[in-house]
Amino acid sequence: QLVESGGGMVQPGGSLRLSCVASGFASSSFDITWVRQAPGKAPEWISIIKSGGSGIIYADSVKGRFTSSRDNAKNTLYLQMNTLKPEDTARYYCWRARGGLRGQGTQVTVSS
Repeated sequence: QLVESGGGMVQPGGSLRLSCVASGFASSSFDITWVRQAPGKAPEWISIIKSGGSGIIYADSVKGRFTSSRDNAKNTLYLQMNTLKPEDTARYYCWRARGGLRGQGTQVTVSS
C-alpha cells in the first residue's frame, strides 16, 4: 500500500512537502515514481527514485525546484516542492510500476 499526504493550497512561490508512506513491502527495493495529474490532462511523471539508492531522476518541468528523497527506516518517500507555480496544480501520486501499485493521491493547488 502507498499513502500520500501533505498536499494543500499554497500561493505561487510557496513550498510544500509531500510524503508517501509504503507498507507491505520495502520501498527501497523498488523504483518509486512521483506522478501528477491535472484535470483534463494526462498523467505526468515528475520524479523517479531509483531502487537501492541508485539515483533520482527529475522531469525538466520540476528540475531545480523539486527534490525527492527516501527514508528507508520509515519506509517513506518525500517530495519537497519549492517555488511552486500555478501550473503545478494537480493531484500527486506515488506509484510503484512493478505491480501497478498507486496511492490515492494528494491534491496540490497553487493559487493566489
